Amino acid sequence: MHQFEVAQGFIEQCQAGHSAQALAQAFQQGMEALGFRHFACCSHVDPLRPPRRAVMLHNYPREWAELFSELEFFEVDPVLLRASRSLVPFSWNTADFDEELSPPQQEIFHEARRYGLTRGYTVPIHSVNAPRDFRASCSVVPDSDRLPSAAYLAVQLMAFYMYEAASKDAAEKDPPPIQKPLSKRERQCLELAAQGKSDWVSSKILGLSERTVHNHVENAKRRLQVATRVQAVVHALAGQQISLGDVVRSETAPPCFEQARLSRVAGRGRSKTAN
Repeated sequence: MHQFEVAQGFIEQCQAGHSAQALAQAFQQGMEALGFRHFACCSHVDPLRPPRRAVMLHNYPREWAELFSELEFFEVDPVLLRASRSLVPFSWNTADFDEELSPPQQEIFHEARRYGLTRGYTVPIHSVNAPRDFRASCSVVPDSDRLPSAAYLAVQLMAFYMYEAASKDAAEKDPPPIQKPLSKRERQCLELAAQGKSDWVSSKILGLSERTVHNHVENAKRRLQVATRVQAVVHALAGQQISLGDVVRSETAPPCFEQARLSRVAGRGRSKTAN
């Protein structure tokens, strides 16, 4: 069967809305028809303990997956690291790839060869619909070095559809929690935090105490179920509860704050005149 006929057949199955597991089986059949033995279409996470909404589809040997997880290779795997920063597919057995390997990474490849994971080819995945927290890629391991270039091009097409469909399937099974609505003050404080303003500056703009501003931000974090104010800003933006365009206008500054600012400006002017 022609390589692109294999890819087209798989794409049609993705568009038909099959489950991720059914697509994984179809993907493996397509890979084998193209001349590949192993594949891993996955988020860059622990393969045995993937987080919620992560994608983890592969047919790598179970023993390798257990070793990969136990030794936390997913943190330093050179394939995953390069895929995270690359926009184009790459092979594992090129000179420039070997030159980047540190001694621990060379050891990872030494171990991988014991399980037949060599001469791999990786397609970086940068999908706008995939969960923002996960980087991802799709790697395949060929049966020989003589596969035609068309087989690798077919893999590229299939990889994007595979991960896109798997991400959608994971999101539908585990949708993100509905955000609790923020109060007006919580939204204002987060908008100012998004502009890089400190609690003290925000307190002067809003006419509140610094402690009150801090409490509003902490309450917003609890409502959004996040740990940091950066995460709170990101989640509030994603949930359309705040907008960077909704800035606090200068005329909303309390008179005492504006008067203090004008006094400082006037004082600097008198100093320059005296000099």
